[in-house]
Amino acid sequence: MNFELDRRYVEIQADARDFAQTIVPYAAEADEMSTVHPEVLASLRDSKLCNLMVPKEYGGRFDHVDPLAICIVRETLMAVSSHADSLFALQGIGSFAITASGSREQKDRWLPRIATADVLPALALTEPDVGSDLKNASTTISLCDDGNIAVNGEKSWISNAPSASFFVVFTRDGDGFSMVLVPSQEDGITVTPTPEIIAPHVLGDVRFSNVTLPKSAILGQPGDGLDIVLSTLAVFRVSVAGAAVGLAQAALEEATRHTRTRVQFGKPLAKLGPVAQMLADSWTEIEMARLLTYRAAKSAVDDPEAALHLSSMAKLASSEAAGRVVDRCVQVMGRFGLIRNSKIERLYRQARPMRIYEGASEILRLGIAKQLTKEVE
Repeated sequence: MNFELDRRYVEIQADARDFAQTIVPYAAEADEMSTVHPEVLASLRDSKLCNLMVPKEYGGRFDHVDPLAICIVRETLMAVSSHADSLFALQGIGSFAITASGSREQKDRWLPRIATADVLPALALTEPDVGSDLKNASTTISLCDDGNIAVNGEKSWISNAPSASFFVVFTRDGDGFSMVLVPSQEDGITVTPTPEIIAPHVLGDVRFSNVTLPKSAILGQPGDGLDIVLSTLAVFRVSVAGAAVGLAQAALEEATRHTRTRVQFGKPLAKLGPVAQMLADSWTEIEMARLLTYRAAKSAVDDPEAALHLSSMAKLASSEAAGRVVDRCVQVMGRFGLIRNSKIERLYRQARPMRIYEGASEILRLGIAKQLTKEVE
């Protein structure tokens, strides 16, 4: 087994690091915003990293969207700015339904602009009363007398909603579910802010009131909605694990710098037994999480849906590890870990949502256990 990244991934990692360095001056400010930070977005466009989110045919870097490449970029960006990580990730999460199931016209219209970040997408799944249980979604599409369709319902906590150029909307369609591509300028769409969360994020609630579209706005075939959601998760869930690893690494480095120079009881904190133990445990957990994440991401390159259980394991392990690591880091830094808007305090707040979004830990455990019972004879 080769545990080293090959050259093309090393080059992508270098590109991500270059971009990350350009946004260091804005990182703290951007991470406290619930609207898009213009300088971070401009730097993301200049980096050309968003071309990883579409196939080469539409301006992408590779023939197909590569989960390992995305994972590596998110690991790098999350260590510097959750805002930058989110902007980058959502270019793919919000548009992959078009890549997977869109018509030629839909792909030609949107994907080249996704690759350059000239448009921002939004994936609209959750609702006021629906989180992980998508089969209870109440947003509907219905057939109009003129042959068009009408979208009605409300989606909540939708990333990018206030700035999105289009929404990919999960809807109830008769006895099944469909995905619908809805340009944001259509009549009948209202976007309102969600409550502020502990780690600010570009979020909005979206109401669709008789939004009328041609039937061709349905992505794939009617009834394909759940399969399209699954295909998106299969490619992008593991990238959350990459982001969690990057966050944990950044927290550990921040704590290590502090404990190496902070002297108590006549020696640096890092040489005191309990502190050294927490640092060592954290480094070990990060390396374990990184290995599982890279393995899952590489498997997803070859067959995303077949590797979904590995992606779920990686997301579960890495997000839970990030929570433990950053908590230890705050502990070893003592009062200095509690300073509002310090880097470690920002990382502490940013780590917590990662165990909830794109598959809560408890839901992931159910899916992993289900797969295990299939494999054990």
